[in-house]
Amino acid sequence: MQLGINLGYWGGGMDADNLAVAQEADRLGYAVCWAAEAYGSDAATVLTWVAAQTERIDVGSAIFQIPARQPAMTAMTAATLDSLSGGRFRLGLGVSGPQVSEGWYGVKFDKPLSRTREYVEIVRKAMSRERLAHEGEHWTLPLPGGPGKPIKLTVHPQREHIPLYIAAIGPKNLEQTGEIADGALLIFPSAEHLEETAIRPLRAGREKAGKSLDGFDVCPTVPLALGDDGDLAALADTFRPYTALYVGGMGSRKQNFYNRLAQRMGYEKEAVEIQDKYLAGDKEGAAAAVPHELIDKTTLLGSVDRIADRMRAYAAAGVTTLTLAPAGFTLDERIAALRAGTEALERAGLA
Repeated sequence: MQLGINLGYWGGGMDADNLAVAQEADRLGYAVCWAAEAYGSDAATVLTWVAAQTERIDVGSAIFQIPARQPAMTAMTAATLDSLSGGRFRLGLGVSGPQVSEGWYGVKFDKPLSRTREYVEIVRKAMSRERLAHEGEHWTLPLPGGPGKPIKLTVHPQREHIPLYIAAIGPKNLEQTGEIADGALLIFPSAEHLEETAIRPLRAGREKAGKSLDGFDVCPTVPLALGDDGDLAALADTFRPYTALYVGGMGSRKQNFYNRLAQRMGYEKEAVEIQDKYLAGDKEGAAAAVPHELIDKTTLLGSVDRIADRMRAYAAAGVTTLTLAPAGFTLDERIAALRAGTEALERAGLA
């Protein structure tokens, strides 16, 4: 099992620290550095900045938002980043959510599965440097009756095949991801529930494509808080607002993928309570309603030895790249957590 690092969103006041974290991850031998985008910093600019100041670590978009870019533009960006980084780019895609898609981009959040499938098909075709022609439900290239003609990408990516990942949560999305992608970007992963919440539908998708999970990258992001095993409750409290935000406040009451995931893991009543309180404006109450067990199962908490035990559980569940989001109020704390991740992987016998 490999390790990755997730820098999250740029522009949160720790930008210089984020670069230092990425450089330390590069020095420690982490496999990939991911950056995200929502409606603030864009991931492509951040990844270019990081790639220019690192040497070996891959850089990946987690995610490029599908409603933000035409598929051909995404192919251009991916090819450019792969070329500039010397073949170190990983392309992660996702549909975002209804609030951002419709409120920020003005793109209707409908038919996310068919839209993703079509988008991936166009991106792959463009990156392969075929002449780009496509007739589908969501895109038609070139537009009929106009001056456009099929053209091909002029930039040569460093590699013939740029790894393509999809951020997936729901069973149908996970199955399609297994069918059409090279890897899955997961969030709130519980090793104990991973088979039913992710691996099983991914496997079904791979089988639909006539493939197995061999070579497919199962890549969850897991927050990490280093500390004493006798103080796990306090460490878990670090992530209460984060968990409450996603389970309670992401999307709408009817369309919250993270809330549904918590329910599939057995926290039906708790997920409803968290959402009710969060949407009523009681964010502190929502955070307090998050069960300690849910946080503990979806994060890495405690000593290096305890983290090593959890890493073994993730590897046994089918994780191939464990992406860490190290907690810390200072750069030194984040670097210490990063180094603890490497040490834990070695103690677990997974390095």
